[in-house]
Amino acid sequence: MLARGALVRWNLIRKLSLGNFRVPSREGRDGARKWLLSERPVRSRVISQKTAVAVVYAGAMFIAVMDQTIVNVALPAIGRDLHVSAAGVAGTVIGYQVAVALTIPAAAWLGDRLGPRRVLLGAIALFTAASALCGLAGSLGELVAFRVLQGVGGGLMTPVGMAMLFRAFPQAERVRASSILIVPTTLAPATGPVLGGLFVTDLTWRWVFYVNVPIGIFALAFGALFLSDQEHPAAGRFDVAGFATSSLGLGLLMYGVSEGPDAGWAHWPVVAAIAVGALLVAAMVAIERRAAVPLLDLRVYADRLFRSASIVLTLTSVAFFGLIFLLSLYFQDGLHFSALQAGSTICPEAVGVMICSQFVARRLYPAIGPRRIMAAGLLLIACVAAGLTMAGTGTSVWLLRLVLFVMGFGVAAVFMPSQAAGFATVGAERTSVATTIFNAQRQVGGAMGVALLTAVISALHPVQAVAGHAVANLHAFRAGLLVCAAVAVAAALAALTIRDRDAAATMVRPRPRGGRPAGDGGAGAGRRHPPQTCQESPPSRS
Repeated sequence: MLARGALVRWNLIRKLSLGNFRVPSREGRDGARKWLLSERPVRSRVISQKTAVAVVYAGAMFIAVMDQTIVNVALPAIGRDLHVSAAGVAGTVIGYQVAVALTIPAAAWLGDRLGPRRVLLGAIALFTAASALCGLAGSLGELVAFRVLQGVGGGLMTPVGMAMLFRAFPQAERVRASSILIVPTTLAPATGPVLGGLFVTDLTWRWVFYVNVPIGIFALAFGALFLSDQEHPAAGRFDVAGFATSSLGLGLLMYGVSEGPDAGWAHWPVVAAIAVGALLVAAMVAIERRAAVPLLDLRVYADRLFRSASIVLTLTSVAFFGLIFLLSLYFQDGLHFSALQAGSTICPEAVGVMICSQFVARRLYPAIGPRRIMAAGLLLIACVAAGLTMAGTGTSVWLLRLVLFVMGFGVAAVFMPSQAAGFATVGAERTSVATTIFNAQRQVGGAMGVALLTAVISALHPVQAVAGHAVANLHAFRAGLLVCAAVAVAAALAALTIRDRDAAATMVRPRPRGGRPAGDGGAGAGRRHPPQTCQESPPSRS
């Protein structure tokens, strides 16, 4: 089908260029040329827009999230190869995170202004090209510059892609969309340390960047062929004051939170960055509340369900991303695992997520709603984090893998419902802004989790002298695990503020082929939901 469509276009282009193709009028000829050279992909009856958006966004999300963990494994090797200190090579991580924070506030406006398809594919292309350049970098300055380009692409493609995903899937299918979204969100952080360990040990640190290139090229090519643009709100005038305060405020906060654990929280640049960043964010709130057309419409927080889901997501990001970071250090420095062994021990968590997310999406969520599922999942994460404090050098690796596999059930029970329910009552006109704010919170929460646990470990001294030898202080790592458990419990309490009836439009059982909805006559029977229509873009006119 695709080859036939491309061949038809090529023959028409050739005939028009040679003048052998008769069109009734000059306007008709010009219209034909515009259609042939348009940016719309060739239509396929095989690939639906739901599938196209899901594939492209899953690929983009995977490389964006994996980049946050895979690079950390390679930092010592990068420092040795480029002859820079540990503090210097940390700039590659900070530069990326600051660039993401600077870019995210403008993502919604750019998507509405230029079209979400164009922005998403452009961001993927930028991220992929910057990844290749990072692998080719010959100095620290080049690497940091290319990492900043990577951050710009990552800051745009995540919120714009999520907005396209939730526009493609109606409310009754948001659980299905979230079950797709959770795979790259949770698989990538667990896969990153494994691949990073393999690349650093057997190949070169440059492959932690090269690995993004084939995935990015696939997502870009697939999107160029099959992804259509979507109907979206018209962008208003660009809010310069809102952009300046939000991007600079988030950027400074991200810098301070990222630099604080290494430079010291009393170091004056860290204190100044956090203080000025907080003031700019406060100014942004005041400006956006008064703006006629705000860049970040904070009135979305008036939506009770979105507000509660956002709080849960932020606290969960602190606990989850902080825990993944801590376990990598705990296993390597405390339990003397190799980088590859540590990564392979964490990886079963992602397998548990993928298995449990389908059960939650198809059975639990439609039957009982998000509130109890999320609270139970967070308590399971807290129990696992607390239980890992009993691990020692004699603990079986396979027991640890089993425990983390079970923790994946809890992660699936939190991320999937929070994403499905969080946008249930957000209007279509605010989807872009809501996804931008949602992703900004996730990004800041992840950075805060890493910074919080680094501060706890540093305060308790991860290395202590025993009989003249440097030995890992397991009590420091175990204290960090207890902090993760406490944050997860706080998130569980926040989850109890969610009301299931607010998310009723998303609590619909999957409809079996050729039959009635699976919920008919069973649990939840009799619950009425408003009819939903898929907000796909209309077919192009030819």
